[in-house]
Amino acid sequence: MRSRRRALSARQQREAARKLLANLRRLPAFHRARHIALYLPNDGEIDPTPVIELCWRQGKQVYLPVLHPIRHNRLWFVPYDRNTPMQRNIYRILEPKLRGAPKRPPQALDLVLLPLVAFDASGARMGMGGGYYDRTFSFKQRKGPQGPKLIGLAHDIQRVDELPVASWDIPLAGIVTDCRGYRL
Repeated sequence: MRSRRRALSARQQREAARKLLANLRRLPAFHRARHIALYLPNDGEIDPTPVIELCWRQGKQVYLPVLHPIRHNRLWFVPYDRNTPMQRNIYRILEPKLRGAPKRPPQALDLVLLPLVAFDASGARMGMGGGYYDRTFSFKQRKGPQGPKLIGLAHDIQRVDELPVASWDIPLAGIVTDCRGYRL
């Protein structure tokens, strides 16, 4: 799946990002959300940059994930705007610099739009294998629908027939692609 999404041309990526934005704009959860966590694209992931720019125009607060410096495989969420100082993490992915940056607890986010490698129509998600999102949002296993709504973002070509689900996998409320929404 990773090679399939990396094989998309720059034009195909731009078009997918435009269509993704159009599909997200239809979601009531997106309209209601004031504090939204997103990501910067890497490794052919669908690009949420147009979504980030719309959030800024609408006065929504955008957050990016930052690798937690102490707690293994967990994320912090740091406010992000055009002037946020950035650095590359251990995976060479751009993230906000932590020094002095305020952090928002994952429970206090309204909506989390997260990347994935593959998904199925039931909402199962395959990530990059580090378990960062699953560990960070593990509180949702105890609290159920409380806390932020988790929605995966992907190219529709990343859909597979079925994925296995482990006990520690945190279910998504849905997936939005360049073609449609699943389980929303």
